[in-house]
Amino acid sequence: MDRDDTGTPPPVLKDQVRVLVVEDDESYRFALESALRLEGYYVDVATDGVDGIRRFAEQTPDIVLLDLLLPDMYGTDVLRRMHAIAPVPILIISAVDAELDVVLGLELGAADYVTKPFRLRELVARMHTILRRVSPPEPAVAKPPGLRQGSGADEGIAAQARTALAAERSDLHFGRVHVSFSRRQVTVDGNQVHLSRREYDLLAVLLSPLGSVRTREELIDLLWPDSELADSRTLDTHIYRLRSKLEIDPSSPRIILTVRGVGFRINSDEPAP
Repeated sequence: MDRDDTGTPPPVLKDQVRVLVVEDDESYRFALESALRLEGYYVDVATDGVDGIRRFAEQTPDIVLLDLLLPDMYGTDVLRRMHAIAPVPILIISAVDAELDVVLGLELGAADYVTKPFRLRELVARMHTILRRVSPPEPAVAKPPGLRQGSGADEGIAAQARTALAAERSDLHFGRVHVSFSRRQVTVDGNQVHLSRREYDLLAVLLSPLGSVRTREELIDLLWPDSELADSRTLDTHIYRLRSKLEIDPSSPRIILTVRGVGFRINSDEPAP
């Protein structure tokens, strides 16, 4: 959960739905946290079962996303203890897809079960269904300012919102590139380069955090959430355009690296000239 310099958690808007994510895998945890916050949810995170139960007891959420394979205890034990505290819907997320685990989780009261890898859009849709079921007709979710349902992808507003977390960070320097998040400005070798809104959004997501691998599917889900037309070719086109503006030789990239069979990452070790 984000905190300011004094260690105080960010305020919760009146109509925000609280989501507790209990997940030890950093890549999944970050993707869930980013996507759900940009859907307007207040998100708290825990990296193990004990911390998850503590956070659940301290501030009861509206829904829990719970991984089964946690480092300190099995997810079904966490589910039992949480339900003993409050009847909150729990959506299990896990790489374990054995029928016995699915049945056990559902028999213990899990609201739904999603196996990894999953599509973020599908997960959010299942969350919406669960929340509508327990709080009809619709959960009151605060949307980011200016985000209009169904038009975000076309105008780039949704993608801009998805970099809100990155925009709060300090400036970044890597190799020849300097990114000012506060000014949404990028320079290469001291010269400002013009990036389209979508190109900047793509770069900001790749930098969140620096050096992390972002999968193709994840990038498409984050940057084109409402578009049925976006696919790998759309993403590749934007990667090519971004490389053409940042790389010395776009055909032999040293900044935006392809992770074969997975996605892309920023080369944080690229030395400055």
